[in-house]
Amino acid sequence: MKITFLGTGTSQGIPVIGSSHPVCLSQDKRDKRLRVSILIEWDENVYVIDCGPDFRCQMLRANVSKINGVLFTHEHSDHTAGLDDIRPFSFQLGNVPIYAKKRVMENLAYRFDYIFNDENKYPGAPSVQQNIIENKEFKLNNLAFLPIEVNHGLLKIFGYRFNNIAYLTDVKTINIEEKEKLKNLDILIINAIRYKPHHSHLNLEEALALIEELQPKQTYLTHISHHLGFHEEVQKILPKNVFLAYDELVLEID
Repeated sequence: MKITFLGTGTSQGIPVIGSSHPVCLSQDKRDKRLRVSILIEWDENVYVIDCGPDFRCQMLRANVSKINGVLFTHEHSDHTAGLDDIRPFSFQLGNVPIYAKKRVMENLAYRFDYIFNDENKYPGAPSVQQNIIENKEFKLNNLAFLPIEVNHGLLKIFGYRFNNIAYLTDVKTINIEEKEKLKNLDILIINAIRYKPHHSHLNLEEALALIEELQPKQTYLTHISHHLGFHEEVQKILPKNVFLAYDELVLEID
């Protein structure tokens, strides 16, 4: 299996438009972050978790020529606004399978009516195969995915566990029952937005406390804002098994 970090930034990305913050001016490639998303590849299968406004650039940058489907964590634009850009894959596949909880699918159908409304479908718009998922395991080809329901402020959203890997973004809190699903992880990917507390995201202190509680073998931090600081400096203060992810980082997993 291979996991590629397509984007590791917050909803604005880094650099932020018009910002003169030192991190936004950094020339270190690792400090330039598109909106958060990962690519998962195993056997002949290629899936994306979330497709935000940078989706087209991410697909070109990673040289992705096909996908089998898209999983959504929630409906916010930094995770969904690139849906229209699946059209080249739709031209290949026909209906591109998308997976989301019912609330998220309804939101997408409202915002992208010209894609979902068969009676008023815009010629050339992508076509999707809707798959409503609940908080229970489902399979994509030969791989089981287990949704992890987490709280993004007051909004309940999904992360996903597959094999001994978990991908969680936009987390603020996780209840005890859902934490049970996160035991014995080899790799945890989780958000850490900045040092200051945030109303709907883990800050670095909260993320490290959760990592200490869950005890994964390795952790990669994502959904990072410029306020967390320079990649090179932040990495130096992290525990030895915790890594600051960056765009185009690839994890090869046996």
